[in-house]
Amino acid sequence: MAFTWRYENESGEQVEPIVPVEGEHTAHPNQGDAESWIGEYWPDLLAAEVDQVSLLEDGAVVYGPMSLHEDLPV
Repeated sequence: MAFTWRYENESGEQVEPIVPVEGEHTAHPNQGDAESWIGEYWPDLLAAEVDQVSLLEDGAVVYGPMSLHEDLPV
């Protein structure tokens, strides 16, 4: 089993970060490691013009898309 993230724009189209992000193409051995990684690097991905992500297990979607934008109070 390998868990990876698919990076997407706001329209849901797959994109690559415009600047490298540490570990962006890493396959994680379990879901917890993948979620820990996104918890640490989501600001870097957002700065690299990634708007949302989906978690994949061996290529199948586990969940997502999940927005990287913080909901701001109105």
